[in-house]
Amino acid sequence: MGAHPNDLHALQTSGALPPDELDAYWMPYTANRAFKRRPRLLVGAEGMHYTAADGRRILDGTAGLWCCNAGHGRAPIVAAIQRQAATLDFTAPFQFGHPKAFQLASRIAALAPGDLDRVFFVNSGSEAVDTALKIALAFHAIEGRGTRQRLVGRERGYHGVGFGGMAVGGIGANRKLFGPGLAGVDHLPTTYSREHQAFTRGEPAWGAHLADDLERLVLLHDASTIAAVIVEPMGGSTGVLPPPKGYLERLRLICDRHGILLIFDEVISGFGRLGYAFAAERYGVVPDMITFAKGVTSGTVPMGGVLVRGPIHDAFMAAGEKAGERAVELFHGHTYSGHPLACAAGLATLDLYRDEGLFERARALEPTFAEAMHMLRGLPHVVDIRTLGLTAAVELAPRPGAPGGRGYEAVEAAFFEHDAVLRQAGDTVVLTPALIVSEDEIAMLATSVRASLSAVP
Repeated sequence: MGAHPNDLHALQTSGALPPDELDAYWMPYTANRAFKRRPRLLVGAEGMHYTAADGRRILDGTAGLWCCNAGHGRAPIVAAIQRQAATLDFTAPFQFGHPKAFQLASRIAALAPGDLDRVFFVNSGSEAVDTALKIALAFHAIEGRGTRQRLVGRERGYHGVGFGGMAVGGIGANRKLFGPGLAGVDHLPTTYSREHQAFTRGEPAWGAHLADDLERLVLLHDASTIAAVIVEPMGGSTGVLPPPKGYLERLRLICDRHGILLIFDEVISGFGRLGYAFAAERYGVVPDMITFAKGVTSGTVPMGGVLVRGPIHDAFMAAGEKAGERAVELFHGHTYSGHPLACAAGLATLDLYRDEGLFERARALEPTFAEAMHMLRGLPHVVDIRTLGLTAAVELAPRPGAPGGRGYEAVEAAFFEHDAVLRQAGDTVVLTPALIVSEDEIAMLATSVRASLSAVP
């Protein structure tokens, strides 16, 4: 373990950061005061490792933020971005196009299950969610079902930070300062119960019946008012909540019975995280829309999108015909939708996933990863461990009067003392390594987590 700067003065005098440059940046989802007293600054990345400001190599146990699935600094992706920037840096996405946007959409559609064969590009997971919700509402409206305006999310669900995603999300801290976001929103119960599911590998056996709560909402509001249900196949930001066996299948059946659209938020689970291009394939369930982002460019250039079933797309085209060929079918989009650099990065990323068999690699490594993580059972304060694909959560009992304290201290210790980047979700430590992770690196991550947790009182 190398030496490290323990305070701001050390960082500033090392040349890594000029004095006072920490002040202006208001960091997202960060305890800014604590961070700026003891910054965790990264200045480089390659493969499975970051380089810290003091020169240490830090093993990345989080694939950036669930996104660098092909690893950091991959030469083919870097080269594709450079070539594109020198050739066509930008073109307006409204009424103009460029070849790579169409090529990437076709490649993504080919990876998706069923008839999810239309792609609407955005720039983030939050934008993807709000786009999917708007498409759902508009679809029902143009089909003559304008009363279907209610949206259903799930407790502990995370769907980004737009007003739509915030409303259907089920994490109170994400919305308590901002109001309800949207009217006409309800929530299914969380699928997690530590009493019935603790220390599960993969999908827990208990909990499929929780999908039936949608029938209660139908009775309460009437199906004619409900537009869509949105769920993460695997709850991610809340601390890794795998779906119970049969839950997603049951939800699909209930939605079909009542004419409700089903949206899978796969911003986290897409592009290999669970061993498949999309979790929908793993579970054999075809939703009406899939939101994606993060892994589509391996985190190199911001990009997101929505996969839409053909009949939904076709309904918009049919409605547009009534207004003439030059009429806009969907009044929605973003300046950077299908950005040329993002599309170039996406195409190169998909090539890497295919050529290196990274989705299949993640599937093959799942048992090894699960075994390494579940070996942490029995450490002080550990009350649950959940694993699915190349994703794990080690949940700690909260310290009385200081929720989140143990999680924060564990992540901080991992970075400063044990050369690993981990992620905190309250008092849960989350690991989501890139799909290129080796068995030796899995063992190293487990060792770092063990040492970090053991140091937390």
